[in-house]
Amino acid sequence: MTFVYSETERGRGKSTENTDVVEARFIELIPNEKIVEAVEFESADPAFAGTMTMTTIFTAVANGTKVTFTAENVPTGISEADHRAGMDSSLKNLANLVE
Repeated sequence: MTFVYSETERGRGKSTENTDVVEARFIELIPNEKIVEAVEFESADPAFAGTMTMTTIFTAVANGTKVTFTAENVPTGISEADHRAGMDSSLKNLANLVE
């Protein structure tokens, strides 16, 4: 999968100046409950090397579903602020898809 940053976000990419290229695989899938993924960034910078584990939990709540992300083994080069922004973006995209 490739994430492409806009012209105003140049320099944010980990794979190239304006892209993040990741290879992800599903480790566990429990329909309507849980998704566990192994995510590896393509990067020449060792600060972005390694495999991150992303776990997404779906919990039924009144009037909807609570979605909880957990990230483990996040590469040291990814700041908490950038990681939160990426996760927030993913949640907004999910909301746009299902609403």
